[in-house]
Amino acid sequence: MKPYRPAFALKNFSSLAPSKPPISVQNVETFIDARSIKTGFDPNTCRSNFMVENLLRKGYLSTARQVFDQMPSRNTVSTNMMISGYVKSGDLLKARHMFDTMLDRTAVTWTIIIGGYVQKSQFHEAFKLFAEMRRHDTQPDPVTFATLLSGCNDAEADNELVQVHGLVLKLGYHSSIIICNSLVDSYCKTDHLDFASRVFEDMPERDSVSFNALINGFAKDGLTEDAITLFLQMQNLGFKPSDFTFAGVLSAAIRLNDLTFGQQIHGFLVKTGFVGNVFVGNALLDFYSKYDCLVEAGKLFDEMPDLDGISYNVIITCYAWSGQHEEAISLFRELQFTGFKRRQFPFATMLSIAANVLDLRMGQQIHSLATVTTADSELVVGNSLVDMYAKCGRFEEAEKIFRSLAKRSTVPWTAIISGYVQRGFHEEGLNLFNEMHKAGVRADQATFASILKASANLASLSLGKQIHSFVIRSGYMSNVFSGSALLDMYAKCGSIKDSIQLFQDMSERNIVSWNALISAHAQNGDAKATLDSFEKMVQSGFQPDSVSFLSVLSACSHCGLVQEGLRYFRTMTRIHNLVPKKEHYASMVDMLCRSGQFNEAEKLMDEMPFDPDEIMWSSVLNSCRIHKNQELARKAADQLFSMEVLRDAAAYVSMSNIYAAAGQWDNVGKVKKAMRERGIRKVPAYSWVEIRHKLHVFSANDMLHPQMEEIRKKIEMLSKQMEKEGYKPDTSCALHDVDENIKIESLKYHSERLAIAFALISTPEGSPILVIKNLRACTDCHAAIKVISKIIRREITVRDSSRFHHFKDGICSCGDYW
Repeated sequence: MKPYRPAFALKNFSSLAPSKPPISVQNVETFIDARSIKTGFDPNTCRSNFMVENLLRKGYLSTARQVFDQMPSRNTVSTNMMISGYVKSGDLLKARHMFDTMLDRTAVTWTIIIGGYVQKSQFHEAFKLFAEMRRHDTQPDPVTFATLLSGCNDAEADNELVQVHGLVLKLGYHSSIIICNSLVDSYCKTDHLDFASRVFEDMPERDSVSFNALINGFAKDGLTEDAITLFLQMQNLGFKPSDFTFAGVLSAAIRLNDLTFGQQIHGFLVKTGFVGNVFVGNALLDFYSKYDCLVEAGKLFDEMPDLDGISYNVIITCYAWSGQHEEAISLFRELQFTGFKRRQFPFATMLSIAANVLDLRMGQQIHSLATVTTADSELVVGNSLVDMYAKCGRFEEAEKIFRSLAKRSTVPWTAIISGYVQRGFHEEGLNLFNEMHKAGVRADQATFASILKASANLASLSLGKQIHSFVIRSGYMSNVFSGSALLDMYAKCGSIKDSIQLFQDMSERNIVSWNALISAHAQNGDAKATLDSFEKMVQSGFQPDSVSFLSVLSACSHCGLVQEGLRYFRTMTRIHNLVPKKEHYASMVDMLCRSGQFNEAEKLMDEMPFDPDEIMWSSVLNSCRIHKNQELARKAADQLFSMEVLRDAAAYVSMSNIYAAAGQWDNVGKVKKAMRERGIRKVPAYSWVEIRHKLHVFSANDMLHPQMEEIRKKIEMLSKQMEKEGYKPDTSCALHDVDENIKIESLKYHSERLAIAFALISTPEGSPILVIKNLRACTDCHAAIKVISKIIRREITVRDSSRFHHFKDGICSCGDYW
């Protein structure tokens, strides 16, 4: 870590010393201006001008104005100096007022005021003044052209730029190197590289500035090879490179995707002594950061003799992008003790860290600091604030900042939409997307990914198809990430055929699209297709990543393929050199427990490089319920109950179910009491089905649906038919100490059965049915739906919190193993 540099502190403390009083007019009058004698100017005016100039140079603007106002006679030089003083202080209003009151203006006067507007990035106003200057028959000189062109950096100013170029040719200034350099630079900044190249080629004389302008223009526009070729030509012609040259070349090297070339430039910088230049050092730092060379970037940062705010911004962003959050935070703390401009701190980067790790407190602290420095008014910081608050679930703050943004581009819209979707507020996210569309803001691939995730989680196939059409119309269909998101959406909506078709139609595939296909098969419980897709991906030359293996292990777990799962888990480390994460161990624990291999599961948890978490112990507990292992269930429950934070009441509910199945109602009461004391509530079970583009939601024993009478009649009719088929209710799933007949009656009206009955009376005979449930389906409902599918001769798909179940002709795709 770079030590704090005391030199910065000395500079800061020196600024706290008492300032020197302004030089008095009487003292200044003692100076003798020899120039007045040499030039024959009025001595009093010259002496006053000297005084004004001296005061302005020292920064005493108000005193200079007093001297100016007291001058008995002034000339153009006097007024030009005062206008220049106001321009330099940023007070363009007073400068313009003084300019407008002048009767005699020279080219210098016009150039000064034009430069003032250029400094304020008001190019169109500067151009208007330039046109007015021409109407007053004042001849612009090379400095005027160079000043005006220095502000021409907006693509919308290309018409004015062409007019200025025409006037340059008309006045015969096409041989002026300073003007030609400004033209090349302006054409590059307004994305007219063809004109820039033509001016460059026609220049009778060039210097290093000429080459620098075009090299940076090529680099900015992604013409990497042209930039490097021009750099080599510059070297061959003997022009000495500057810090701007190397900044442009390093920018080109980033796009070249050639680390070795950048390292060669680094060596050249060392030889020429430019490596100590902070501007060049920052460009080199940026180069290494873009190549994820953390070690090289960190070493360079530590060795740089001079640092500025940009140096810190680049290295902090480098660490943040690479997930090295602690290092980034530590450097940000160090940055706060420097004397660099606080407004230019990397607030957006720090807010992205807070958003990614869901650290609301850190995000609020960064927000406060950004507010104090007024950096929160910057668009990129405002966008990051929306993203941070949305991801942390503070939607009121996120929306407040979002609504106050001066400009709402695709970025903040996508940030707040994805925030809602990630937190499970899918309908709110979709409503915002509709609002975004009405506002005329164009969605990008990240926006589509979020709303496709929302439609997938709602299992709204009709909505997903509408978004699919939208993606096609927006021109993102060829994008591999959009295609992968669509593939995932169809899979989660139970339409695996559409997922496979989308994959086959992809013109380009990457690891993301392959992972989406593997995951689609895994979610649908097709272990064979999952493993086949994985092997085909490897054969196609793609290196599987942790996501690939997570889908494979999940498929093996849900289908009871223990030996295959163990083999892939070993392959992950031994062949593909991947370090298993906590979620991979969780899949392995789940797989072993589902198959009843509790000893092996406990052994694996003991050997893990981290402690078992809530997910793992919940898997153990759930499997203990299936295999009726009360002893291990108590151990798992104790581990879960002792955790400070639990996601929900699942652990208490599972233990309660185990006791209820065993008829131990006293223990059921104790577990429920413990739940109440801890303030944990059971997540209510509900199911939903989409009929004619509308979602219909049901809870157990629901009486609120307007067609409930018809639904109950359908259930009664099915019950009679099911009884004839040999179905017998499993009353162990009715977890209340009540009469057996009451238990049987309550099972009939579980949420998924209500949804299926409603779909049966609302859709054409023979059409498939898709029902989504937020919790795991009980064993009795699973058995009942198998029989229902046989009776009605329809395919029924149920997606619960665990997986897909495809019921057809009395058989489930899971093979009763889930």
